[in-house]
Amino acid sequence: MALEITDATFEETVLKSDKPVLVDFWAAWCGPCRMVGPIIEQISEEYGDKAVVGKVDVDANQEFAAKYGVRNIPTVLVFQNGEVVGRQVGVAPKNAYTDAIDSLL
Repeated sequence: MALEITDATFEETVLKSDKPVLVDFWAAWCGPCRMVGPIIEQISEEYGDKAVVGKVDVDANQEFAAKYGVRNIPTVLVFQNGEVVGRQVGVAPKNAYTDAIDSLL
């Protein structure tokens, strides 16, 4: 299951991770986010300990969404060594997300 990442846990979970990190910025009221959600959950299960997969509810956690320029949701960011190395705005097929992680493994 994808981790619930908050403003309080973002730095430790995402920026300090020694693994690739995929972060889904979403909101409960966002229709397209509900389409991406199950894909993110599948990726979380498939990658297990190889990568960190998490979700940030932008309504409750705005600090890092603003810091990384998340203006539209869903936005999925991929981090490596604390830096953004990939960005997907809007709904995309599963392989768009998995390819980004695979390139870092």
